[in-house]
Amino acid sequence: LGALGIYGLTVLLGLFIMVFVFYSSLLMFYAKVNPVNFFKAIAPAQLLAFSTSSSAATLPVTMECVTEKVGVDEEVSSFVLPLGATVNMDGTSLYQAVAAIFIAQAMLPVPLDLQTQLMIVVTATLASIGSAAVPSAGMVMLVIVLGQAGIPEAGLALIFAIDRPLDMCRTVVNVTSDCTIATIVAKSVGKLKTPENF
Repeated sequence: LGALGIYGLTVLLGLFIMVFVFYSSLLMFYAKVNPVNFFKAIAPAQLLAFSTSSSAATLPVTMECVTEKVGVDEEVSSFVLPLGATVNMDGTSLYQAVAAIFIAQAMLPVPLDLQTQLMIVVTATLASIGSAAVPSAGMVMLVIVLGQAGIPEAGLALIFAIDRPLDMCRTVVNVTSDCTIATIVAKSVGKLKTPENF
């Protein structure tokens, strides 16, 4: 249980760094948007993403928040956000890589070499692109990552118990990523009309 707790905290720490360090930096440097105001504007979409664990179910609220509160032109948001809900799964990718390493440490007698770890990262990224935007789809795609690295798929049973709360958190990251990219794209093409009180 202690190891499972460390695994869960590792995933949460990675997701936290992704949102509050990486995405915040992108917003400040590329879109010239205050991250605090941005996160306040997309909070309804994040909350719905957390409760449903589905980027697809959250899409209408995400589009509304990004268009009306952040100021992204509808032409940009209607293209970037549906595409992002399908292929932009940053949180899921991080989760799959950490989960594969955790299962390998628990079930394999020898540590993974660097090449195998890098292949896990690449495969997790590609598998997350193909994941459906529905709850626990990342768990199914994790089978591909484990199979590629030669890690027993039975190890999924180790992480199944805490998959749902982690799924909720990584969906928030996926939706935040979609909103961030839509804002950056809108800024780059001159279609960002940031509200005055933003």
